[in-house]
Amino acid sequence: MTNTKPSVVSLNKADTLQTTKAVLNQSVADLSKAHSILHQIHWYMRGQGFLVYHPRMDDYMEELDGYLDELSERLITLGGAPYSTLKEFDEASKLVEVKGDFTLSMTDQLTRVVDVFRYLADHFQVALDVTDKEGDDVTNDIYVGAKASLEKHIWMLQAELGNAPKL
Repeated sequence: MTNTKPSVVSLNKADTLQTTKAVLNQSVADLSKAHSILHQIHWYMRGQGFLVYHPRMDDYMEELDGYLDELSERLITLGGAPYSTLKEFDEASKLVEVKGDFTLSMTDQLTRVVDVFRYLADHFQVALDVTDKEGDDVTNDIYVGAKASLEKHIWMLQAELGNAPKL
């Protein structure tokens, strides 16, 4: 039987991660709005590549929904309360929605997807910096995987558009 004492007094992490909780809620809003934008692109795309990219939008939305669920549940685990209404998503997200337009080219639509993914990747980098500073390795790990996947999508979409990734 070992008799050990903790060398440092343990603080309740949920009380100390205020900035992490704020960035998680920003992610909730942004991922919800990103899903809406991708859904619109899915509905309004026309042209060469439709048969490939129409179902690809479903894959992208499913992936974003997975991040949304995981980050929301992490926020709840840390004692936070995720945004859960369209009004909250719209007010908190920095992503901008526009009216659907059937006249946009496939290039325009894919460029919109790249723009959304770039915004999310940049936001996830902010989240990585915050969670690193606050010592929340679990949340940090979630963001690492999400950012890596988005950067790969950016690379592939940019290649499809004839562009360098510009990460």
